[in-house]
This record gives sequence, C-alpha cells and structure tokens, in this order.
Amino acid sequence: MKTCKNSGIKWIGNVPKHWEISKLKKHFIPRNQKVSDKDYAPLSVTKDGVLPQLDTACKTENGENRKLVCKGDYVVNSRSDRKGSGGVSPYDGSVSLINIVMEPTDGERAYYHYLFRCNNFVEEFYRNGRGIVSDLWTTRYQEMRNIDIPIPPLAEQRAIVSYLDGKVGQIDTYVAKQTQQIELLKELKQAVIANAVTKGIDTNPNAKRKQSGVNWLGEIPEHWEVSKLRKHFIPRIQKVSDKDFAPLSVTKDGILPQLDTACKTDNGENRKLVRKGDYVVNSRSDRKGSGGISPFDGSVSLINIVIYPIDGEQEYYHYLFRCNNFVEEFYRNGRGIVADLWTTRYQEMKNIEIPIPPLSEQRAIVSYIEAKTASINKLIDAYEQQVERVKEYKQRLISDAVTGKMNVTDEQTQTN
Repeated sequence: MKTCKNSGIKWIGNVPKHWEISKLKKHFIPRNQKVSDKDYAPLSVTKDGVLPQLDTACKTENGENRKLVCKGDYVVNSRSDRKGSGGVSPYDGSVSLINIVMEPTDGERAYYHYLFRCNNFVEEFYRNGRGIVSDLWTTRYQEMRNIDIPIPPLAEQRAIVSYLDGKVGQIDTYVAKQTQQIELLKELKQAVIANAVTKGIDTNPNAKRKQSGVNWLGEIPEHWEVSKLRKHFIPRIQKVSDKDFAPLSVTKDGILPQLDTACKTDNGENRKLVRKGDYVVNSRSDRKGSGGISPFDGSVSLINIVIYPIDGEQEYYHYLFRCNNFVEEFYRNGRGIVADLWTTRYQEMKNIEIPIPPLSEQRAIVSYIEAKTASINKLIDAYEQQVERVKEYKQRLISDAVTGKMNVTDEQTQTN
C-alpha cells in the first residue's frame, strides 16, 4: 500500500509520498510566436481537445495575427466562458491570441493532457484568473505559470497514461454506442414528424390519395390542398436594436434566447424584429435545419428570414418547416457558388409549395406528433442521462489517476 502526504495544495489534496509538487513554469515554456492562418492551418480549442477548425466556425477578422502551435504543445482558452476547452495538440497550426500555448520541457505529454483536462485543474486554472464578471474572466500565462501541479516519476506518468488510455477508450466506445442510439431515435422522431405533416395520420390503407405534383411531397391525402407558402405567410422585415428586443439564436433546437457566450455580430442596432409565433429560419446552408416557430419576442441577425402566419395552426407549421424534407427543399431553392455558402432568400422561399390539410386535421396532426414524440423524447432523455453519468465517471477516473488517488499499477493488475 502506498504512503501518502499532504500536498499542501487544495485542488490536489493528498498525493503519493514520492511525487513532487512544483510550479507549472518549471515544466513549460510559453509559445508566443505570431503567424498567419495562411501559413499555419487554423485550429479550434474545444472541450474535445484541439481540432482542425471547421469552415463554419466563428472566425476573427485578423487571420494574420495568430499564435503558432506545434504538435505536442498544450493549448488552453484563457476565457472562463470557454471553460474546459484545451488539450495537447496533435497538430501543427495556429490559434487565436486569446489562447495560451505552452511547450513542455520534460515529462510525458499525454500525462499533462489528462492532468490539464481534469475538472480539478480546470477549476484551479480559472480560479487564478481576473475579471469583473464570471463570463468575462480571463486567466493569463502570468497567473497560470504559478499553479502548483503534481509530478510523478516519468515511469509512473507513463503507467498512468497507459491505464487511462485503456479505461477512457472503453468509456468512449460505450459513449459512442449510446450516442448512436440517440441519433437513431432522433431519426425515428424525424420520420414520425415528416410522415405526419406530409402524409397525414389516417392509417386506413384504402384512404384516397393523390399526386401532389411536388417532388418533395409525393402523394398526399386527396382532400389536402397544395399551395405556395406566400399565401399563408407575410415576411417581417422591421429593423430593431438588440437593446430594445432581446437577441435570439436560431438553432437546430429551435429559437432560443441568445447565450452571452454566443458569437455576435458587431451591429446590434441592425437586426430583424421577431414576434412570438413567427417562423424564423437561417437562410445559410451551413446552418441547415436551424429554425422554428419562436416562443419569444426578440430580434435576430439579418441573415435570418422571419415570416408570420396569416392562417392555419402555428404548431403544424412548426413541425412542417422543421421536417427534413422541407429543410432540403428550402435550401434546394437557394443560390450560391459552393454548398457552405448557399443562401435561400425569401424571394425564393415564398414560392415553395407546401401541404395544407384542413385546420381541424392540422390540430389532430399536432396532437398525434406530440404524443408520439413524447415517448421517443423520454427514451432520448434516458440515454442522454446515462451518457452524462458515464462522462462524470470518466472525469473522476482521470482526476483520481493524475492526482495519485489510485495506484494504477494495482488497478491494472486487478483488471488483468
């Protein structure tokens, strides 16, 4: 059984007697070389680690003023609203100046990767920062370098990494399988919605149907109408300020209050008014599927289309416009040079033909969808809760291993 000592550091607690505690600055050198993202591919610093930056990512305008990252460097976002975003980079590249980049001078890099991504260290990192309010809190290298960290012997660092690689790999595989089940349930939910809003809910196989004459609809119940969207909606184009009308985000989960951490446009005075019950959709193809009926008054950026219904059941339209068939048809009517810059304007949208059941049937469809999707949502919630529990266990495991709360050699022996 190992002998422990009090580290004297609150976030670390007791550690094995033979471990050292020393300042981070003794093991890392800051990398501050400025480069261009034309010469060094842009990287994103995320909660999943350091990854190649997506083309759709929110970007700074100054691509010439970035920090160099070399493979094996540790990178962390200094802002508290990005808490937990960091890791050892598997790539050469560049990051925005808000990030701290450090080159290790000793030790096992993968050990540091686990150490710096454990919740205890993350909280200690931001505790050493400065700011007026929590979402503007920033930790600079000047503060970070004086954080005390646990340093096991190199052989033990490697043993910890080997142990965690195995355990974390098993956990990640399990999470991936559970996530796949969640995606399958979401696909089932989409199929239920799409079938109900385009085919109806009459299960009688002898019910009369007709060709809609519209590719994305196919056959529809014989008594349904098909008409252009413009006959049922009017565009709302009034410009307002986000000081008078709270900013809203147009997401794949619908219309939500904008988070303080969201990427914002510079011009808060030039936005579109949204009233509760309006349908809002992002016109850009790289935001495909972002839209819905707004449950709030507020404002959105000008890239969004805002329309309000003049007839029909609002919730029916909500489900209709969020079904994949309509989403694809919406963007098919757009214009652009490449897929991720494709934009659909209201001038094109207004001519899309949509199915219009009788009002009573629209309401019945809404009730049917709500009942069917409630059971699916319950299953999704159960899977998501299980995933969160397993992720919490993973964090505890990492924290215990890198701070010496478990003897990984004994653990590996018991496992074998």
